[in-house]
Amino acid sequence: MSTALIKNIVTIAFILISVAISIIILVQQGKDQGLGSLSGQLSDSSYWAKNKGRSKEGILVKITSVLIVLYFICAAVLNIGSF
Repeated sequence: MSTALIKNIVTIAFILISVAISIIILVQQGKDQGLGSLSGQLSDSSYWAKNKGRSKEGILVKITSVLIVLYFICAAVLNIGSF
């Protein structure tokens, strides 16, 4: 495979990952619960707080982390290829 083809594939992956990160971040709920956190609605000892990693929000956080690592890898590969 030629370097131009590899660069094109990595560029397309970079763009797709960028769009996916944007969408996933917009879907996630904020860490800030506003006034609800003052009254202790979701304390650390609750069922939902203990199993947050298995919930929809926990999965989105994990996917975001993986996509950000892939984003930086693609950015590094594209930067190395520009020399």
